[in-house]
Amino acid sequence: MKTIFTFVPPEDLKYDLMESFPNVPFSFYSDIHNAEEELQNAEVIVTYGEDLTERHIEMAEQLKWIMVTSAGLEKMPLQAIKDRGILITNARGIHKIPMAEFTIGLMLQYAKQFPIMQEQQKEHLWKKGLPIIELSGQTVLIVGAGSIGSEIARLASAFGMKTIGVNKSGSKTNHFDEMLTLSSIEEGLINADFIINILPSTSATKHFYQKRHFERMKKSAVFINIGRGDAVKTELLMQVMQEELIEHAFLDVFEEEPLPSTHPFWHMNNVTITPHISSNTNLYLPRSFEILKHNLRTYINKQENFINVIDIEKGY
Repeated sequence: MKTIFTFVPPEDLKYDLMESFPNVPFSFYSDIHNAEEELQNAEVIVTYGEDLTERHIEMAEQLKWIMVTSAGLEKMPLQAIKDRGILITNARGIHKIPMAEFTIGLMLQYAKQFPIMQEQQKEHLWKKGLPIIELSGQTVLIVGAGSIGSEIARLASAFGMKTIGVNKSGSKTNHFDEMLTLSSIEEGLINADFIINILPSTSATKHFYQKRHFERMKKSAVFINIGRGDAVKTELLMQVMQEELIEHAFLDVFEEEPLPSTHPFWHMNNVTITPHISSNTNLYLPRSFEILKHNLRTYINKQENFINVIDIEKGY
C-alpha cells in the first residue's frame, strides 16, 4: 500500500507515523513534481490539496484514497477524482481553535484601538482620547456556522456578544442566539456590528456577497473575511471600502494570493490585511496527522468509519 506525501512533514511526525504503521511503505517528497516517478504505484496520496492536477490523477493508476491535510478543496481536480471513484478525506475541524482566536483578536484589536496605540508609542505620544468600545453588547453575524463558526460564537458569547449564525438550513446549533439561512441573511446584516465570513469556496458561495449586502450593513459595521477570497469580488469590495459603506474590513483571504504589492488595499486606512494566516498554529500538522492516522487504520482494516469524507458533488 504505497503511500506518497507531496510534502515533507517535521521529523517527529514522520517517525511517529512510520512507527505506528511499520508495514506501510511511505515516501516523502518536497513537492508533487519530485513525486511523479512514483505516482503510478501510489495507492494513497497525502497532500495539502493545492498541487494535484488531472494529469497526476491519470498517472496514479493505483490511487484509491487522497488525504488532504487542510480544509480547502477548491484547487483539487474533483471531476477527475470523481470519475475514478477515488476517496477524499480532509482535515476539516482542526482549524476552529486558531481561527476563532484569530477572529476574536481582530475584534479586540478594532474595539480597543491597539494599532493606534502602537503608532502613538512610536511617536512618543501620550493621548488618552481614543474611541475605545466594548465587545460586550455588540452583535456578531457569523456566516458559516460550522465548527469554526460555532467556536467563534462560543468565545464571542463569553464576551457578552449577541451571536447570529448563518448556515444552509437555518437549524439552531450550539452557542448561537439566533440562526438564519443564506437567503435570509439580510435580516441579520441590518443589526450586525461585526460580520464574519467563513463560507467555503463552492459554486453556490462564489461571489455570494453583492453590493446590496454591504448597503444593508451599518455604516459602523466591520467585515472580517477568514473564509475564502472569492466570496466577494475584489472589485466590489474595493468599491465598498472606497465609498465607505462600512467602517472597516479585515481581510485574511483574497481572490488572488499573494495579494500584489501594488494593490490599492495596501494603502487603504479602512482595510487591514493579513496574509492568509488565520488558521496558522504550531498544532496544525499534529492535529492533521491524528485524522490521517485514524483514517489510515480505517483504510487498512477495510472499515467505513473515516473522518471527514468529502462529498465531491458538494465540494466539501
